[in-house]
Amino acid sequence: MSYPIIEFDPEREAFIEPSKVISSLDMPTYCVLCFFKEVLEKVTAEHHGKIIVNHKWEDGPHPIYEIEHKGKRLAYYQAGIGSALSVGLMEEAIAYGCTKFIACGGCGALEKEITVGRLICVSAAVRDEGASYHYLPPSREVQANPVVLESMIKVMKDARVPYVVGKTWTTDAPYRETKGRILKMKAEGCIAVEMEAAGLMAVTEFRKPDFGQILYGGDDLSGAKWDNRGWQNRSEIREKLFWLCADAVTSL
Repeated sequence: MSYPIIEFDPEREAFIEPSKVISSLDMPTYCVLCFFKEVLEKVTAEHHGKIIVNHKWEDGPHPIYEIEHKGKRLAYYQAGIGSALSVGLMEEAIAYGCTKFIACGGCGALEKEITVGRLICVSAAVRDEGASYHYLPPSREVQANPVVLESMIKVMKDARVPYVVGKTWTTDAPYRETKGRILKMKAEGCIAVEMEAAGLMAVTEFRKPDFGQILYGGDDLSGAKWDNRGWQNRSEIREKLFWLCADAVTSL
């Protein structure tokens, strides 16, 4: 039996090729993909962020903003929830002209030691989603860019911020994270679960910009019962992570 998800087509040019339908702009080289709406709003208000482009999808506009960070132009935008949307938005950012990306987001903790706010520099992602299979041949995992990973680690060390390096489980279905699946992913070495990393790592391996991702520990899936831990209310952690990612990407 053949499954469409593993029928990878190596053809480089798509029927709707982003670089041919999107005109490049005067974009910053550096870009932060941020999943935290309230952080984006605060950064934009306090640092006078300006909209470079306001691309519209069916769910509404998806603006890319720009500020100055440590003497460099920095783009940033809401990364989009789920691998399909996040990959689509990144395709557009690449076509517009950004070439170096760091994503900041939250994750579920598969290990008790990943406390709320503990930062994770993603080293690999299990491909339990859909988008990555359209960019890379089928495989169990996709690996992080080692140069970008080292850059993120250096920023963590320089800032003296506690962190770990580890593998994440990327899934399209947060309400199908069964106990059996959690145990299997833990046995494979995953310390976190989220919805976008594998897709973002795959599209950037295909398109060749630099990319890395830093997550922070959120809800706890490591025990007998789920514990939300109020992870989405940690505004200080979320904003600090944005600026750490800004430091990391502009150091590339």
